[in-house]
Amino acid sequence: MSNVAVRVEGLGKRYRIGTASRRHDTLRDALVHAVKAPLRNLRELRGLTRFDDQDGEDVFWALRDVSFEVNHGEVLGIIGRNGAGKSTLLKVLSRITEPTAGYAELYGRVGALLEVGTGFHADLTGRQNVYLNGSILGMDRAYIGRKFDEIVEFAGVERHIDTPVKRYSSGMYLRLAFAVAAFLEPEILVVDEVLAVGDAQFQKKCLGKMGEVAREGRTVLFVSHNMAAVENLCQRGVVLSRGRVQFVGTQSEAVRHYLRASAEAVTHSLRDRRDRTGTGAVRIVGVEVRDTRGNPIDVVSAGADVDVYLHFEAEAGFTNPGVIASLQVRTQYDVPVFLQHNRLTGDRFGQLPSSGAFVCRIPRLPLPPSSYRLDCSLIVDGEFLDAVSDAGTVTVIDGDFYGTGEVPPDTHGCCLVPAAWRIEPA
Repeated sequence: MSNVAVRVEGLGKRYRIGTASRRHDTLRDALVHAVKAPLRNLRELRGLTRFDDQDGEDVFWALRDVSFEVNHGEVLGIIGRNGAGKSTLLKVLSRITEPTAGYAELYGRVGALLEVGTGFHADLTGRQNVYLNGSILGMDRAYIGRKFDEIVEFAGVERHIDTPVKRYSSGMYLRLAFAVAAFLEPEILVVDEVLAVGDAQFQKKCLGKMGEVAREGRTVLFVSHNMAAVENLCQRGVVLSRGRVQFVGTQSEAVRHYLRASAEAVTHSLRDRRDRTGTGAVRIVGVEVRDTRGNPIDVVSAGADVDVYLHFEAEAGFTNPGVIASLQVRTQYDVPVFLQHNRLTGDRFGQLPSSGAFVCRIPRLPLPPSSYRLDCSLIVDGEFLDAVSDAGTVTVIDGDFYGTGEVPPDTHGCCLVPAAWRIEPA
């Protein structure tokens, strides 16, 4: 008997996307266009599911030639940037949408948690939705009844179990949906970004439960942007990029591949970056790390003093003196280490020049050796002027933070803390 739980071969999914309509130069053209609109709309509706042999500019492949296998009892992490095709892949595997090309075989009953409350009926109570979802998974009422108390306790919704779920918060929705998917024991559990919603305690419970599911010999497909969770929970990883499989291997190899590709995609000059938010009245155009003598550096020793430069350009006429410049440092695994901005320190910049740099001095850099990602933003009066994730990177190497020649590795914690020890008699 084959040990394969999921087999994906040449899987592809394409959609037709909207394109810009031609503008009419004359009133006559506009009137003709309006008269022909009903027939044209009918043709466009029929054409949504019809594709020519040659893809046009209105065709988008969310998945293209995706192939991999997952064995029974294996936890597979599926990682990639936003828009890589991760959620589309899980929807195809969960039979929510049909593939355009290729096929996917799943050997076992599938439980899916793709979005908050997927499969729940808003007007039914929590209790009714538990039984409804269990029935959809093929469970009889007696079996669901035996699992019911565990589901409710795990979700923490005892007081609200007989309340219509449309009155639940998003966190309550998610907790109950995850508990149903996990406790009704499908052979294959499909989870998409369950850690994106919910508090830290619930996230820890989710990870623990998924680990328990895997130890029981069931299969888990886990999509997450939390690289630490992927490292700790999964045995193997698949990296998707623009709908294609970029890498398949162990979870550690997959995470390293993804992080390396992400770092290469970060441009040193931020002028051309489009994945940013804000009004643009003041824009960050470069991020640079320098030593205290003003020399640009690519690596810095743990415990050294460093300056982080956020180079900016301001629009003509910008006069608000209350700009807050913010810098956040994250690990390779997307774990926040610290946030620093000038409101914390009480520093004010006053009137900005047309261009310059916000400089953040960090004394005795409290980071163990590793690579770190830098996010930056500019805010005024509660409104973003500019915000860019992965605006830069910094590599920290061994230093003498404690003055003893010893620095713990980043696996022991993501921050170095000065301290002093003593002993006191009882």
